[in-house]
Amino acid sequence: MRIPLMPMTQTLAADGSAPATLAQSTSNPRNAVRCEVWILLSGLLALTFKLAIAWNTLGTNDVISFYRFGESLETHGLEWTYTNSISFNHPPLIAYFLQAVYRLSHQPFFQDNGIIFPFLLRLPAILADFISLLVLLRLTADFPKLRLPTWALFLFALSPTSVMVSGFHGSTDPLMVMFLLLAVYSCSHGNPFLCGLFFSLSCQVKIIPLFLFPIFLFYWMHRRLWLRFLVPFATVTFVLWREPLLNFPAIFVKNVLSYGSFWGLWGITYFLRLTGWSQFGRVSYYHLTAAQTAVGLLLKLLIIACVIVIAWRRRALSATALLSSLAYAWIVFFVFSPGVCAQYMVWLMPYVLILSPALYGYLELTSSLFLFFFYNTIADAFPWYVAISRSRSNLDWTPWSIWPWAVLIAGLIIFWKTARRRDPSLRLFGLDTLPLRP
Repeated sequence: MRIPLMPMTQTLAADGSAPATLAQSTSNPRNAVRCEVWILLSGLLALTFKLAIAWNTLGTNDVISFYRFGESLETHGLEWTYTNSISFNHPPLIAYFLQAVYRLSHQPFFQDNGIIFPFLLRLPAILADFISLLVLLRLTADFPKLRLPTWALFLFALSPTSVMVSGFHGSTDPLMVMFLLLAVYSCSHGNPFLCGLFFSLSCQVKIIPLFLFPIFLFYWMHRRLWLRFLVPFATVTFVLWREPLLNFPAIFVKNVLSYGSFWGLWGITYFLRLTGWSQFGRVSYYHLTAAQTAVGLLLKLLIIACVIVIAWRRRALSATALLSSLAYAWIVFFVFSPGVCAQYMVWLMPYVLILSPALYGYLELTSSLFLFFFYNTIADAFPWYVAISRSRSNLDWTPWSIWPWAVLIAGLIIFWKTARRRDPSLRLFGLDTLPLRP
C-alpha cells in the first residue's frame, strides 16, 4: 500500500475547502458500495482482534489504577476519591463508569464466565472505535469534498495505533474521540443542539476537548445559533459536574481542570529535560519546579491563543472546513503541549486523515512505532500480557516519541508555506476572517 508523497503539500486552502488531492469517489456506485463494505469488514476485523487482545491480556498499569479507582468510588464515594488520590484526574462521568464496571465485574455471572474488569473496561473503547469509523464513512459519503483515498480509509479501519490503545492499553480516550466526531457530524448537518450535546459528552470523558470550545462557539455565533449549541453543552456539563462543583469545587479544579499530563516525555519539555538542568529534570504531573510550571503555563497559553485565532479566522467557513480547523488545533496542541501520553495519539487521527491523507499515513506509521516500543519496553518484550510503566524505563522508549512529533512539526510548516503561496496576503498573527468561497 503506497502512501503518496505530494498531497501533503497540497492540503491547505485559504478558504477552508477540502484538499484538492483527496480521492474522488468512483463513478461506478456499485464499486463505491463494494469498497465501503470492504472497509467496514476491515473495521470489524480490527474490532475482533482488539476483543481478542482485551480478553487475553490485563493491559497496562492504567487498568490497575482504574480498578483501584472503581473500588475506591464504590467504597468511599467521589469526594473521598478525588481528595485522597491526586492521580484520579477524570471527570465525574468516568467515575460513574468505573464504578459501574467495578460492580459488573463482581457479579456472579461475569465472574463465573471469566469476564473480568480489564476486559469490561476496554470493551466500550473498542466499540467506540468502530462507531468512529462509521461516522467518518458517513461524513465522506455525505460530503463529496471529503472523499478520501481508499488506502487511507483502510489504514484508519485497521489502525495499529488504535489496536494498541483500545485493545491493550486500557483507556477511555477512544470514547472521547467518538463523541467529538459525533459533535462534528452534527455540526456538519446543521444541528447545533446535538453538536453541543455530543461535545459536552466528549468533555465528560476527557477534559482536553474544552480547548476546542472556541472553534465550535465561534462557528455557531457566526450563524447566530450559538444559544442552541451552548444550552445543551452547559446543561449536560452542569448536570454531570453538579456534585463536585457544589460540594468540593477546589479539589475538582485541582485534580481535573488543572491536570497537565507528564512533563518531560514529549516534544519541547523532553528536549528541555535533555539539557540536564535540574529544574527541568523531574518527570511528573505534580509537584513540578518553578521553571517547569512557568514553561508549562507559557506553552498552554500559546496553544489557547493559537486555537482562538484559528477559531476566529475560520468561523465563516463551511461545516466541512470545521474538520480542518479541528485538525489544525490538534496539531498545534501536539506540537507545543508540555505533556503527551502514549494513548493520546488516537485523539487527532480522524482530523489529520481528512486534512491530509499523506500526513495521516506518516503520523500513523511513526505513532505506531512509538507505541510499539513504548508497550514493548514496559511489558518486558513481546508478547504483551501486562505492562507496567516505570520511571527508569522512559529513557528507553521516550526517544521514539520524537518521530510523530517531528512529523506534525513538518506538516505544520508545509501547511503554512502552502497557504502563503496561495494567498500572499495571509499573515500568521492576523485576525482577518477567511472568506467562504464556492
